[in-house]
Amino acid sequence: MKKLLGLLAVLCLSGWIAGLTGVAHAEPDRFVLVSHAPDSDSWWNTIKNAIKQAGEDFGVTVDYRNPPSGDLADMARILEQASARNYAGVITSIADIDVLKKPIAQVVGKKIPLVTINSGTTAQSEQLGAIMHVGQPEYDAGKAAGERAKAAGAKSFLCVNHYATNPASFERCKGFADALGVDFKPATLDTGSDPTTVESKVSAYLRKNPGTSAVLTLGPNSAHPTLKAIAKLGLKGKIFMATFDLSPEISAGIKDGTVAFAIDQQPYLQGYIPVAVLAIMKQQNTQDLAKVMAALKASPKAKARFDAYGLAPVYGARHISSGPGFVTKDNIGKVEKFAGQYR
Repeated sequence: MKKLLGLLAVLCLSGWIAGLTGVAHAEPDRFVLVSHAPDSDSWWNTIKNAIKQAGEDFGVTVDYRNPPSGDLADMARILEQASARNYAGVITSIADIDVLKKPIAQVVGKKIPLVTINSGTTAQSEQLGAIMHVGQPEYDAGKAAGERAKAAGAKSFLCVNHYATNPASFERCKGFADALGVDFKPATLDTGSDPTTVESKVSAYLRKNPGTSAVLTLGPNSAHPTLKAIAKLGLKGKIFMATFDLSPEISAGIKDGTVAFAIDQQPYLQGYIPVAVLAIMKQQNTQDLAKVMAALKASPKAKARFDAYGLAPVYGARHISSGPGFVTKDNIGKVEKFAGQYR
């Protein structure tokens, strides 16, 4: 009996000491990713999958927060809440720097590490005090797409913009237009994201401007209804169409020749890399980005993910580019099975 009581006393004392040191109840670091996307935007499902897998690989927890309707004022409030909750790290898109700079300043002001992703520029990211930006240079991606269209004979185009509330979206249209040598403003259509409205506006534009030789859509929300409009107008295979991002419908369009190519910004990397970077910084207690990137490159789990999904980040001195990559008939087979999940 004395031995049993002695053992219990030791166990209780050990538990008390562990409680003091935080060993017994230590919880994983919790990060949050705040996006500008409405609930209806399925493209972000890939990023949701990425942050879940990165959390598993690096032993952290990651929340996903977004404004249900895509309202940027609502996004700003979510960022304010994030700073109040004292997350170990915050990841956010820069949908509109003027709207978001104040709540982002609150995050940085509380010494919470910040990584920006997706929309916005590296210059804006640095201005906001972020550690790094992980995304695709939008203007460069649009221009590269426009150069491909020009090589195919395109001289005019329509840019179908379903998220004109995000100023960075116009960089895609402008880059494409500059490659063709035309003005992007009259060629850009603000459609909103309602599928019926997008299809109606695209159909009306193409009827009014029958000489349009190319169409650029900025993602699945505008690509899907545009594909329907093109089919109904009898322009399938007769008009050059390119789009940003992937989906099963876009993949089918590439295979049947309706879509020349999809510009893949590898969104999985935009979710996975920021989580990995924040986790490595925390776990290794370092702010040296060279060391952090070296650790990320050397991570067997990260390498296995990237190899499995055919992803290739481009590492810079401070920032990491996730794209652009081009998906065509030649490589669609390699990425099709991952579209909507990891590509």
